[in-house]
Amino acid sequence: MPSAETTRASVREPELVRPTKEDEVAATGSELIGGPIGRRALLGTSWWTPVRVVALVAIAVFALGMVQKLPCYDGAWFFGASSQYTHACYSDIPHLYQGRGFADGLVPYFDKLPGDMEYLEYPVLTGVFMEVASWLTPGSGSIQDQEQIYWMVNAGMLMVCAVVIAVCTARTHRRRPWDGLLVALAPAFALTATINWDLLAVALLAAAMLMWSRGRVLAFGVLIGLATAAKFYPFLVLGPLFLLCWRAGRWREFGTALLGAVGAWLVVNLPVMYLAPEGWAKFYSFSQERGVDFGSIFLFLSNWLKITITADTANTWALVMMLLVCLALAAVTLTAPRRPRFAQLAFLIVAAFILTNKVYSPQYVLWLVPLAALARPRWRDFLIWQACEVAYFLGIWMYLAYTTSGDAHKGLPTEGYQVAIAVHLLGTLYLCAVVVRDIFMPERDMVRRAGDDDPSGGVLDGAEDIFVFGAAARPPRHAAQFDGPQVDWGSGGSATGGDSSP
Repeated sequence: MPSAETTRASVREPELVRPTKEDEVAATGSELIGGPIGRRALLGTSWWTPVRVVALVAIAVFALGMVQKLPCYDGAWFFGASSQYTHACYSDIPHLYQGRGFADGLVPYFDKLPGDMEYLEYPVLTGVFMEVASWLTPGSGSIQDQEQIYWMVNAGMLMVCAVVIAVCTARTHRRRPWDGLLVALAPAFALTATINWDLLAVALLAAAMLMWSRGRVLAFGVLIGLATAAKFYPFLVLGPLFLLCWRAGRWREFGTALLGAVGAWLVVNLPVMYLAPEGWAKFYSFSQERGVDFGSIFLFLSNWLKITITADTANTWALVMMLLVCLALAAVTLTAPRRPRFAQLAFLIVAAFILTNKVYSPQYVLWLVPLAALARPRWRDFLIWQACEVAYFLGIWMYLAYTTSGDAHKGLPTEGYQVAIAVHLLGTLYLCAVVVRDIFMPERDMVRRAGDDDPSGGVLDGAEDIFVFGAAARPPRHAAQFDGPQVDWGSGGSATGGDSSP
C-alpha cells in the first residue's frame, strides 16, 4: 500500500514552465512588470493565476482593437469612399447588416437578397451567429445607428470568442499556461478580430484542441464538426490527426473523433440543406466561383508575371498544391525521428491552406494565431511572423485607399502592395520552416526541451509507435550537444537523459 507521502507526490500538480526562464524575449519583456519570477516567489497562492491573467489581457487587448476601429465607427464606414481604408479600420460587419438583409428582417438562406448576391455566402453556423446579433440590434433609429449597434453587438460576442481562444490555448498545454499570452497579446489578433466573424470558428477549434489534449475524443470531434459548420478550414486538422493516429495505431480514437465531427456538422447543416438547398449551397458555389483575390499567391504571380489566372485555374492549382502538401506531411509524420506533436501538424496544414488559397483576407491570420502559439511557443519567431502580418494588414488597406481615392492616389500603389503580399507569404513560410525544423530536431522544440512529449496530443502523448518508416523505425538518438531534458516517447512522456527534473 502506498504511503501518504507517495500519494501526495502522485497527485501533485506538474511544475509550470516559466517563459522568462527559457525565452530571452519573454525575460526582457517581463522587465516592464518587475522582471522574471524569482525562485522565492509564492506561486499558486494568489487569485492571479496564469489563465485568469491571460483572459484579462485578452479582454484588454481586444478592447484596444475596438478603439482602433473608432474612426470608422464615428463615420468612416458611412462617409467617404476611402476614409475607412486610410484609417485602416475597415470591417465587413456594419456593411453586411444591410447588404445581407438583416436590416430588413430577411432570414438567411431562406430569403433571396436584392443585388448580385442572392443568398448569404457564409456557412450555416456563422449565419446563425450573424442572425442572433441582428436580433439583439434594435430596429429603430437611422440605418447608421443600427449598423453601429450591430457592430457593437457582434464585437461583444466576438470578445467572448477571443477569451475562449486565449483560455483554451493557455490550458491545452498543462505545464505551459503562459503561452496563452502569445494569443492574448498578438497585434494582428487585435487588429483583425472584428473585421469578420472568423473568431467563432477559431474559438470552436481552440476548444476542440483542448478537448483532444484532455483525452475527450468525442467532444473533440463534435467541436470540429461545429467549427467546420462555421468556417471551412477546421476540418483540415483531421488529416494530420489521421496520420498521427496511424503512426500510433490509435484507430479507435480517430474513428470516434471522425464520427463526432461528421455527426455535429450534419446536425447543423441538414435542416438548412433540406429546407433551403439553394441558400445552403451558396457558400460552396461562391467559394468555387470566386476569382483570384487579395493577398493570395495567385494575385502576386498574376501581377508579377503580367498574366491572367482564372478561377478554374486557381482552383486546380490550389488543389494540386494542397495534395502535394498532404503527401509531404504524411512523409514527415511517418519518417520523423519522433512523432510530431499534434499542434505542429495542425498549424502546418492550416498554414498550407492559407498559402495556397486564391484569397487571403487579413482576418485569416486569426486561424493561425492559437495554433502557432501551440506549435512554436517562442516569442522571437512569433513576433517576427506577427510583424509580417501587421505589415500586410496596413498594406492592403493602403492599397485600397490608393485605388479608391481617385486622382489623389492616397496610399500604396500596386508595386507596394506586391511587397506587402510577399512579406505576408514569407513570414508565414518562415514560421512553417521553423516548425518543420523542430519536428526533425526535437531538441530545438521549446515544448519538448521542457520535458514534455506531446501535451496537445491527448491519447498520443507518450504513445508507442506502431507504423513508421526510415530512421523513425530505429530508436531515436538525440543531438549529442543537447544537455537539457529529453523525452523518451512511448514511456508516458517521462523525461530521460540530462536533468530529469521538469
